[in-house]
Amino acid sequence: MKIKSIKLRHLKMRMKFDFTTSFGTLRNKEFILLEAVDEMGRSGWGESVAFTAPWYTEETFRTNWHILEDFLIPVILDKKIEHPDQVTEWFSYIKRNNMAKATIEGAIWDLYAQTTEQSLAQALGGTHKKIEVGVSIGIQKSIDELLKIIEQYIYEGYKRMKVKIKPGWDVNVMKAIRNEFPNLPLMGDANSAYSINDIDTLKALDEFNLMMIEQPLGSDDILDHAVLQKVLKTPICLDESINSFEDARKAIENGSCKIINIKIGRVGGLTVAKRIHDYCQTKGIAVWCGGMLETGIGRAHNVALTSLANFTLPGDTAGSARYWEKDIITPEVMVDNGYIHVPDQPGIGYQIDLNAVNTYTVFEKVYSLA
Repeated sequence: MKIKSIKLRHLKMRMKFDFTTSFGTLRNKEFILLEAVDEMGRSGWGESVAFTAPWYTEETFRTNWHILEDFLIPVILDKKIEHPDQVTEWFSYIKRNNMAKATIEGAIWDLYAQTTEQSLAQALGGTHKKIEVGVSIGIQKSIDELLKIIEQYIYEGYKRMKVKIKPGWDVNVMKAIRNEFPNLPLMGDANSAYSINDIDTLKALDEFNLMMIEQPLGSDDILDHAVLQKVLKTPICLDESINSFEDARKAIENGSCKIINIKIGRVGGLTVAKRIHDYCQTKGIAVWCGGMLETGIGRAHNVALTSLANFTLPGDTAGSARYWEKDIITPEVMVDNGYIHVPDQPGIGYQIDLNAVNTYTVFEKVYSLA
């Protein structure tokens, strides 16, 4: 397989609602859509999950475009690719920039699955035919409003609720949810909003029988998470701290967490995500797939990854209709009573709606050797 051309598109889509976390509020999603075309004219698709500001990691929409255009695309064009794992090796000399790497690597995985006449899930070694999904709920204007939202998602069949928390919006929120929904699978996501000095507040959350607390401390922290996990009954799940296989290995060896959230963009692509999954499986560490407010293309990659055996906890891959009036794939990702069925068609398993893509496209550029 050789990549003869790559098209980058700048898309802008408006979400159905404001999504608020401890680091900011998002309504308009701008992102890069990458189309890689091989010598047979087949297209593989990848999506950048970087935001326009460096809230979540240091990467942004603009830095991703720069890294793709000036470094990653020149490495890939017209090079013979036997397997997508090679792409990770070729990109290894470039430090970090994992979301940019995952954007192009995801498109190569899509093409590889098409070329070998497999679904992306099959190409990755997935075994689940359907995956359990939960939902991530941002910080709301009031607890009453939050409870109404949770009630609606329970009615729709979602298997667990992830509620964003921050100092001042934590213990009282979880207490109210537990009083209203005593048996609800529930977790809190702090997005690094706390420090080790907040240990008493975090210990107070033990009362509410949470599945986990996600990333309570700093994104670059491994040591203090280990200190915190020793005094918490609630499992710590690491998210922003895990940017590589080595981060995962060190966190597990240090006892910094009992669960890991694997996000394809954060770790640099499907190859690294699968490697982390496999290692966690050998160590008895549960994993789940986090979301980054993706469109259908990124969502399709998440579904395929979550088909791997050790994804035993519901992920964040909710249906397309929760986020978008119209997604850019057909059919859209659908949730059926808390489950998404894993596509078995070659590649990502969904068709690209080019009319929708063109509607949302702000700018595009094609790269080729010709």
